[in-house]
Amino acid sequence: MEMVPSEEKQLVPKEIESAAEEPRVLCIVQDTTNAKTVNERLTLNLPASTTVNKFYEDVAHKAGYVNGTFSLAWANAGDTAPLDQAGEMSLVLSGFEAGKKNFLQLTDKDGEQPQIASDESGTADSSGLDDSSQDRFIGPLPRDGTVGCSSDYSSPSYSYSSILNKSETGYVGLVNQAMTCYLNSLLQTLFMTPEFRNALYNWEFEESEEDPVTSIPYQLQRLFVLLQTSKKRAIETTDVTRSFGWDSSEAWQQHDVQELCRVMFDALEQKWKQTEQVCDASPAPSSLDANQQPMRSLQQGQDKRPNVRSNVRMSSAFEADLINQLYQGKLKDYVRCLECGYESWRIDTYLDIPLVIRPFGASQAFGSVEEALQAFVQPETLDGPNQYFCERCKKKCDARKGLRFLHFPYLLTLQLKRFDFDYTTMHRIKLNDRMTFPEELDMSPFIDVEDEKSPQTESCTDSGAENEGSCHSDQMSNDFSTDDAVDEGICLDNTSTAERVLKPKSSLTFELFSVMVHSGSAAGGHYYACIKSFSDSQWYSFNDQHVSKITQDDIRKTYGGSSGSRGYYSSAFASSTNAYMLMYRLKDPSRNAKFLEVEDFPEHIKRLVQREKESEEQEKRQREIERNTCKIKLFCMHPVKLMMMENKLEVHKDKTLREATEMAYKLMDLEGVVPLDCCRLVKYDEFHEYLERSYEGEEDMPMGLLLGGVKSSYMFDLLLEIRRPDQAFQPYKPGEVMVKVHVVDLKSESIAAPVSVRAYLNQTITEFKQLIAQATGLCAETMRVVLERCYNDLRLLYVPNKTLKAEGFFRSNKVFVESSDSTDHQVAFTDSVLWKLLDRHGNTIRLFVSLPEQSPGSLANRTSCPKASADSEDFFDGAKGSRKSVEAILEESTEKLKNLSLQQQQQQQTSSTSDSQKSSEHSEFEHIESPAQEPDAVSQPSQTENSTRVASDTENQFPSEERSDSDVNNDRSTSSVDSDILSSSHSSDTLCNADSGPLPLANGLDSHSITSSRRSKAHEGKKETWDTAEEDSGTDSEYDENGKSKTDAQYLYFKTEPYSQEDGAAEGQKSLLVHVDKRITLAAFKQNLEPFVGVPSTQFKVFRVYANNQEFESVRLNETLSSFSDDNKITIRLGRALKKGEYRVKVYQLLVNDPEPCKFLLDTVFAKGMTVRQSKEELLPQLIDHCKLDISLDRFRLRKKTWKNPGTVFLDYHVYEEDINISSNWEVFLEVLEEPERMKSMSQLAVLTRRWCPSQMKLEAFREVVLESSSVEELKEKLSEMIRIPLENLEFAKGRGTFPCDISVLEIHQDLDWNPKVSTLNVWPLYICDDGAVIFYRDSTEELMDLSEEERNELMKKESSRLLKTGHRVSYSPRKEKALKIYLDGGPTKDPGQD
Repeated sequence: MEMVPSEEKQLVPKEIESAAEEPRVLCIVQDTTNAKTVNERLTLNLPASTTVNKFYEDVAHKAGYVNGTFSLAWANAGDTAPLDQAGEMSLVLSGFEAGKKNFLQLTDKDGEQPQIASDESGTADSSGLDDSSQDRFIGPLPRDGTVGCSSDYSSPSYSYSSILNKSETGYVGLVNQAMTCYLNSLLQTLFMTPEFRNALYNWEFEESEEDPVTSIPYQLQRLFVLLQTSKKRAIETTDVTRSFGWDSSEAWQQHDVQELCRVMFDALEQKWKQTEQVCDASPAPSSLDANQQPMRSLQQGQDKRPNVRSNVRMSSAFEADLINQLYQGKLKDYVRCLECGYESWRIDTYLDIPLVIRPFGASQAFGSVEEALQAFVQPETLDGPNQYFCERCKKKCDARKGLRFLHFPYLLTLQLKRFDFDYTTMHRIKLNDRMTFPEELDMSPFIDVEDEKSPQTESCTDSGAENEGSCHSDQMSNDFSTDDAVDEGICLDNTSTAERVLKPKSSLTFELFSVMVHSGSAAGGHYYACIKSFSDSQWYSFNDQHVSKITQDDIRKTYGGSSGSRGYYSSAFASSTNAYMLMYRLKDPSRNAKFLEVEDFPEHIKRLVQREKESEEQEKRQREIERNTCKIKLFCMHPVKLMMMENKLEVHKDKTLREATEMAYKLMDLEGVVPLDCCRLVKYDEFHEYLERSYEGEEDMPMGLLLGGVKSSYMFDLLLEIRRPDQAFQPYKPGEVMVKVHVVDLKSESIAAPVSVRAYLNQTITEFKQLIAQATGLCAETMRVVLERCYNDLRLLYVPNKTLKAEGFFRSNKVFVESSDSTDHQVAFTDSVLWKLLDRHGNTIRLFVSLPEQSPGSLANRTSCPKASADSEDFFDGAKGSRKSVEAILEESTEKLKNLSLQQQQQQQTSSTSDSQKSSEHSEFEHIESPAQEPDAVSQPSQTENSTRVASDTENQFPSEERSDSDVNNDRSTSSVDSDILSSSHSSDTLCNADSGPLPLANGLDSHSITSSRRSKAHEGKKETWDTAEEDSGTDSEYDENGKSKTDAQYLYFKTEPYSQEDGAAEGQKSLLVHVDKRITLAAFKQNLEPFVGVPSTQFKVFRVYANNQEFESVRLNETLSSFSDDNKITIRLGRALKKGEYRVKVYQLLVNDPEPCKFLLDTVFAKGMTVRQSKEELLPQLIDHCKLDISLDRFRLRKKTWKNPGTVFLDYHVYEEDINISSNWEVFLEVLEEPERMKSMSQLAVLTRRWCPSQMKLEAFREVVLESSSVEELKEKLSEMIRIPLENLEFAKGRGTFPCDISVLEIHQDLDWNPKVSTLNVWPLYICDDGAVIFYRDSTEELMDLSEEERNELMKKESSRLLKTGHRVSYSPRKEKALKIYLDGGPTKDPGQD
């Protein structure tokens, strides 16, 4: 039936064209019956008069379900009642809105999933459509300017939607793997070619000779059989691509469909060459091709030269090879001397004819295929410098060069060369010009029969003849070749006597049957095919998995072009949809074949059809099983592994609970571990660790009913519960809550593992205590119950008649219980020992601390290893005998470190000894013995535990932790700052505060005054962060200005034990396992580590190790460890820690004329209030010692560093934090000067200038120019004085990008904005307001060097290489493309040297 466009430009059947005028209702239906379909949407655009009953039928038809086995309900309404399926009311009267989106859900009916309709659609060659299926229009909303196949692809709002379903068109689509649309288009074209398909069916695969997986012909044969007989809407192409030797990455590579056609034909030839079968194509070999050509690889010719293959004779076994029979033509490539008439020529074969869209340098494109073909055969005269050396005349003569068509193939392929290269922009472009092509193409005008010694040939020429080649003439062989010749070196035979005389020109009429369309730009796009069926002469759009009917109007829309004028070249990213490859078939009723019907298939194809049908049925049954399979998470506490195991239980909805339990038992690998009758499945909430209910007496109930049906996901899980043989399963009833009860022992200060107890929310506290007493054996009268409602939120349950619900119990709860005769219950709860123990339990974290390696320089100063006697082993080796108390260890180490500090200060000749003497000599610590009963505090000889006394800071709080961004994984950790752990600084403060004063408790919290609402207070304390705290300057001090602790002390938990690292740890490296209260400050934490590190806390740094092994320094001493969690790793490194007002600074050397202008030198420390000159004075010794820079103080400067860009020059009198903003982990440039500093004032401006010499195509070195103002005139005057260019001839431009503003010498002359019309530098378009700007300048009278093409290409390569090395922009950097290859041996061989 004819399809015509309606007024809305949407294709509709002609009979119902008038129906398109009535309002339409857009229905979007979500299929929620299955996990695989829940994300799919069915789009139906129906007339408003459609009844609800008919709507159900259309949905059933589109979804593939049996009508009456599903329900439809509104998706966005609270009322979930289904629509009345028997209703005869129209959609509009039933609540649907015309012209708007109506969202509905397709749901199960009566708890049963929809039945899948058996698709009995015809084969791909079924002709005609059922009339009843055509009187309804189902499709997308009309969109202006889009019809047919193009609208199927370009819809941005909905999924692809074809006008007719597969069952109506009779054709099967191909699934796009990712970017394989080009492959799908070619495969569908070959499938719709009767001669190719029939020949492929006649070939029989011998499994004994080859692996079917790697056989390309066999996989193509299978694919074609599926395309013709499958009932699916679309099928996969993965088996075909696997036979190509492709892996999954190839699916993400975009390729050219013409390139694929060439490579695939070559691969098929090679594969068939390996067999001795002859593929008999119907019809018999075309008389257009007198000699059957061998199978050779093809290459693309220049401009209009077709893909040619040299003529080589092969054995007669391959004379009927399929590709040559159908697609190969012949042409003559000739040069004829215009003086003597001598002609040198050779015969080439081609598989397609490339037609130029727009000739090079022309402003007008060819308007039609006929014009392009005429230009293809238009001869070209070689004269002047391009004269041809004639072998007969023995001199250079004018000649005529061109191509002549000798034979046309039975299937003619035309490639429209829409992809080109713009040498102006150096980008690939797509030519979207309009080029028409006829439905019937007469090729007779393009062949002329000549009475030459060569047989009937047609004079034709190559427009790419400017690529002159050497000509070779042999009167015996008449061989001719050029530099562009294909398959050079092959001996060619004279075929003049063997060529068959062409048929009359009237027989050279070709019929268009395939248009491969490209939609997109040169950067990428999408391919689809418009193909005419030879069965019914109907055009179809094959757009990946969607097949739809189209009309001739849609074919005409692929001509290309657009309204309005265009420039010479379209933009590189201009997108358009137009034809790219055309396929024609010779019109000859005696040879035009018809498709083989199923009943006419060869026996081996019938067997293949049966196998594929059985496979498809099996797949269908498997899908049906999947649709009825419940998939739910399954958990089990394994009795041997003692860990919660997780898996997914997949059970059919009709399986009983007993059968599901046995499946879960085997899935969790419990056979031989526990008996099956000791296991049961219960409903479980994994998130809350809550057992919702058990299923007593329901062992024979189907799982579908038990779980509430088959769903894509469940709001609960299943737990395989295990009991001991002497136990009985406890029934879990809905409405119960689960409570984990931890028994607390005040004497041993231990907390036991939890015991699970189930209770009801309406139970009172008294009843709840009785329940706990039964489970734990404790006395209910003296029992105290503490509920932890959320993290660190403790609540004493003391009101006897209050219910659990009123106390805040939920599904899963945690309580701590204690029952003893002590007087602790008589004091206030927050002052009790129980509260302190629970408070410590909730706030203690476990950290792994790696200590510095013992080095010769620091080993002597190490005081962290307490000795029992002179002969005792190291502390970490587990010394036996008596141990010194923590107080003794700290007093001894502190005294030694104080003496060491004083010695260092005397050596440095500082005056800070008085400050260190003011600090206290003793620190107060309380030793708490670790009870043996506590699980996490097992008594060990090498274990130490103390509760550290810390002070709270109520004046200077810094509630959040700051970490330096310095990555210590590089070599910078060995800089000058770290190399000497007692190095001096600019400050007169003491370097080593050796006293062990009371440690501060952060956030001003008194641990005895913290109530049960600590959580909310902690949140309040975090309102001010490090980037908003104005008084903070990078780090905090542990002491005030007088060196004394800031507040009174309180006790926080700190316990250490030795820890052995995994294999691979450095020799001599020791590690600690530290249990610490996370409310401790970093300062207190460091002081606790002093005995183990061996140096004062001011002389080592703390680095936090993250998951990727990156280390960041923690520097805020007043911050707590609240951001740390269990099992975090910490690394201790020697080196002076920052004091208040100090900043760690990275110093880079600026080398303006080096390939790498930014070079890291060292880390140093600057301080608030320090002048730039003072920092330079401290920096100078480090530069001399560590960087070997022999410079004086006045011959280097510091300047701002913004990424790689040099900025403001810092003057000696500038003060940090006053004139120069400084921050943590700051970076600065150091620049060595060749002459004394010229920058004396902030009003001056230092710019970096570079001369461009166009006559030499080179850039000179950078030279600095210091300006007194921002005047353009001053800049020009100074440049003119510096390089002696007359002022009127000097032009300048600002550099682009980051320093050094590299640019290709091929682009700089025209790409930069030379000589801007401004008078000052600080205005648009320059905006030069700070030091460090890059200025290029040139002499306007200097001419640009004239480069040959070879010199330009060579220079382009050098510039690309140079700019890539420096990491800057390359003029043309196209997307790296992977060559399209088909591997005949099953896959590529990886180069051993390849990464």
